[in-house]
Amino acid sequence: MDKIPVRHISETQKEPGLSGGFSIRDIQELLAEKDMVQELHRHDFFFILILKNGTGFHEIDFTPYEVCNHSVFLMRPRQVHKLTLKAGSTGYLIQFRNDFFYSQNKLSQRLLGKASNKNFCSLDSETFQKLDSILADILKEYTDKQEGYDEVIKSNLSIFFIELVRHRKNRETGAAAINPYVQEQLDKFLDLLEANSTQHKQVSYYADLLHLSAYQLNSITKAVMDKTPSELINEHLLLESKRQLLATSNQVNQIAYNLGYEDVSYFIRFFKKHIGLSPEAFRHNFK
Repeated sequence: MDKIPVRHISETQKEPGLSGGFSIRDIQELLAEKDMVQELHRHDFFFILILKNGTGFHEIDFTPYEVCNHSVFLMRPRQVHKLTLKAGSTGYLIQFRNDFFYSQNKLSQRLLGKASNKNFCSLDSETFQKLDSILADILKEYTDKQEGYDEVIKSNLSIFFIELVRHRKNRETGAAAINPYVQEQLDKFLDLLEANSTQHKQVSYYADLLHLSAYQLNSITKAVMDKTPSELINEHLLLESKRQLLATSNQVNQIAYNLGYEDVSYFIRFFKKHIGLSPEAFRHNFK
């Protein structure tokens, strides 16, 4: 089967003052009164779709979402998705590479990690109006390119992420706010998982890196996500398995090796137990 194409920020989108590449587009102008239909693909950059009004369908890492008004879709590099956005939709599309925002400082990296740990967010009218104002300022700075516009864009983008994270916390925690320490440890665990899961699959490895006991790490993940660390490790490995099955033409044994499984038959059993299909059957179903 063909590989899932990887899209890059084109050279024409890279602004001299915006290290790493950045662009913001008005959705209505981008659509030009036509539907946007994007087949399954992946990016090597962050992709943020903010919709004031919208209809269509969006599938991110094999999870389907209905496109709706006052919504934000935020995708990290390497995630796979397909999108149908109907003509008449309005809002903004922001794209930038890691080094654009990460070049700020470690706090910026942490903020972007918090904002992008969920792919979809539905907003109330008041919150969306606040974000819409920030995005309009970013678009104006990007268009006018007055002195210092790159720093103004980065600062406004930080405010956008802060408002998004605040909104999620207010909606999801309700009266029982999550302890900031607990949230920070969870974020660190998820970051470590992203970077190390193919080499390390034991809960004790991550607990040691976080200077926690396995019991403490389990309490943290259960409190915030209602899942054990082992469940989160398995979910991450299964997602990466799906990506490689669809994004490459590698044989199953090569994919198993890439994911750190020396025993291919064990990998096949693991995949089938959780997905209900063998790796080859899963790949065939998505042709």
